[in-house]
This record gives sequence, C-alpha cells and structure tokens, in this order.
Amino acid sequence: MINVRKCAVIGCGFVGASCAFSLMQSGLFSELVLIDANQSKAEGEAMDLGHGVPFARPMEIYAGSYDDAADCGIIIVTAGANQKPGETRLDLVNKNVGIFKNIIPELEKRACEGILLIVSNPVDILTYTALKLSGFPEKRVIGSGTVLDTARLKYLLGRHLDVDSRSVHAYIIGEHGDSELAVWSSANVSGIGLNRFCEIRGHYDHMASMRSLYEGVRDSAYEIIKKKGATYYGIAMSVKRIAECIVRDEHSILSVSSMLHGQYGIENMCISVPTVVGGCGVDKVLEVELDAGERGQLDKSAEGLKAVLKSIDI
Repeated sequence: MINVRKCAVIGCGFVGASCAFSLMQSGLFSELVLIDANQSKAEGEAMDLGHGVPFARPMEIYAGSYDDAADCGIIIVTAGANQKPGETRLDLVNKNVGIFKNIIPELEKRACEGILLIVSNPVDILTYTALKLSGFPEKRVIGSGTVLDTARLKYLLGRHLDVDSRSVHAYIIGEHGDSELAVWSSANVSGIGLNRFCEIRGHYDHMASMRSLYEGVRDSAYEIIKKKGATYYGIAMSVKRIAECIVRDEHSILSVSSMLHGQYGIENMCISVPTVVGGCGVDKVLEVELDAGERGQLDKSAEGLKAVLKSIDI
C-alpha cells in the first residue's frame, strides 16, 4: 500500500542531499529514506538531516535500501555522474543510462506504485529511460525538466524589470539543455504583455534584452559549475515544488518532462512542456500557443533529443 507521506531519494550526492534538505524543511513527508551505492554516505546524510528535525516538523529520516522504497508515494532519482566544466548535459548520457540500468530494475522488481521523479541529467533522456526500464504507467514517470530553467527566467526577468518574480509568467520549454527555448510570445507580468511591461519600466530594446536574458538562463548552469563545481540549491527547490504539487494534488502547471504522443507534433519522446501536475503525476500535457519561430525551435530541440535516443541502448 502506498504511503503518500513517504519519500525516497536515490543518490546522496550534492543534488540528492540538497533535495533531501529542502524536503525535510517542507513538512510534506513524515518519512524520508535515503538510498545510495555508498551506504555510509547515506547514513551520514540521514544523521546530519535528522539533527535538524527539532527545528522543522516531526519526521523519520534514515538510510535504507530499495526495499524501503516499495511503498513510497514519491521516489526521487538524483543518482548519476555530475556535469563537469565544459561538459554538456547530453555528454552525460551514456554514463547515466548505464547507472539507470542498475537502479530502475530494482524498483520494478519491488512493484513500486509511487511516482518516479527523475532529476539526474540529461533529464529528458533519463526520464524516457526510466519509463522504458520500469514499465510504470506514463503518468507516474516525471522528469524535473525545465522547471528550474523556468524559475531562472522568472528570476532574471524580475531583476531586469524590478518586479517580484512571482508576478512573472513565462516558460522555458524543450530539452533541459542547450536547445531549450523561451516562450516569449505569451510571456507577461500579471497579465500585461512582456514588451509593454518592459516599456513601462523604461526598456525598449526588446530583442537584445530577450537574447541576453535567454542566454543567462541557458548558460547559468555552466557559470555556476565553473565557479563552484556543481549546481544543487536551485534544483532542490524545484524538486520540492514538484513534490508539493503531487502530495497536495494541486493540479498546478509546471514545465516538467513527460511522454508526449503527438502534442506539438512530437511523438514517443519525453520533453519539457507546460503540464498539469497532481496527485497521480501527469494529469494533462498542455499545448500552449507558440509563434512560428518558437515552434521551429521546439522542433529542433526535439530532433536533437531524438538523435540521442537513437544512439542509446535501452
């Protein structure tokens, strides 16, 4: 029987540990199990997190095994090789597909009925890999996708316009990687078209600003990795937000990665687009309006992922 207030995090590196920390503080779960190939690392992280429980909400945090994931409502997979300076997310594909071939069958063996949330990179490819290896229903396999990229765009737009980033409504879609695109055509600030709001704030060179902001989003991971070696706080907050949508059955719209069947003309591929996320996982993939340029960019992003999928053995 599924325990919706029990969560497993597989992989206790920088990203996994940061996700566990954000989830511990969220109050969403009463039980959190950490699983790692290095059992000692998982035990140390569990101990460290547990010492913070008196400042949060009562919960049990412990290092466990795949058996402990069997009844989890959400299973978060962060395990995999880290992206190195100068390396793209897609460069990680063969290493991490190999790692997933060890992890995902262990979950399939235990007939897990929870939602599988993939965070490891390249996330779109690995979401597809997890779906195929697990045999789980498509709605129960979600990638963190471009949720963080979208947050980065909102953050940068908020700073550019000197407005609360929560009032900015815009999406990054496509591959979580170099071919992702910003959907400028529908971007707005509390219902005011983006170009109009920019002019209200005294910004008139829209094309240059959009190019600079997009590049800031696309290249931010590379910049962070160059400066500190890895990115983990932003994705940890993104994972917490996705978990909130699932546990609370919010039916919120997030740009997660999931299987598409004809939406945007894309078939049999996991890619990030606005999606209604709730207690059952993927409730509905939404087809937002794109202008001709954006549609072409999305097609190009999908073609790049398709080429990678053809090169891997699943």
